[in-house]
Amino acid sequence: MKIKLFLITGIFNVMFFVSCVGQNSALFIAAPDFSVYENGKTINIGSIIETKDGTSAERMPEWLLAFINGGIEAVEMLDLYRDRYVFIGINEGDNFTALSKWADNFSAEHDFAVLAAIRIENRLILSAALYPDDEYGIFFERLVKSAYSAEYRGVVKEETYWIRTRTNNQNGNLRSPSSETYNFFVLLTVGRNTMQNIIRIMMSQVNNAVSPTSSQTISINRLRQTFFQGF
Repeated sequence: MKIKLFLITGIFNVMFFVSCVGQNSALFIAAPDFSVYENGKTINIGSIIETKDGTSAERMPEWLLAFINGGIEAVEMLDLYRDRYVFIGINEGDNFTALSKWADNFSAEHDFAVLAAIRIENRLILSAALYPDDEYGIFFERLVKSAYSAEYRGVVKEETYWIRTRTNNQNGNLRSPSSETYNFFVLLTVGRNTMQNIIRIMMSQVNNAVSPTSSQTISINRLRQTFFQGF
């Protein structure tokens, strides 16, 4: 059985960053610098050799199983999260200590904005019939920048979880020298009404500060009316 993990990235050269021990210490994950790609990472469930709580892969938390099988949409369909938006921070590597610090120090207050901004940016791109800068004009750039610097109230860091996998090469043999990888996941949620109000206010403020063309105004108004369909 294979499970697929979806990583979505935005058009800017985004750096996923989180605070570590001390304000000036951070771990970085560089993201690709263009377009909305689904960078599918396929994990064979048989390659999971350890989990955080020592259970089998099939007994991992329901939200994580849903995520690696169907992405954020699948998690948000679970009864527990039907009235909340779900965001998941991801990191991987072979240094368990560093990854543990990353997960422990991932802050709903300071680090959530990156995850939210990427999701907002992706929604803008997917809704555009043209290149987003042409479709929305300066509104697009201003809104994305606002999303990265916005304060998001009501975000809850729900849980962290990790798995360790052993990867085989195409011939079925273990890769050498390093064939084992830790995958860490940080689950954050925020109420749907709360998040929608924050984004609506953000879009209104940006719209009032720019002077789009008539065609761009039509696109922006349509976006504001339909933004949360498929967000």
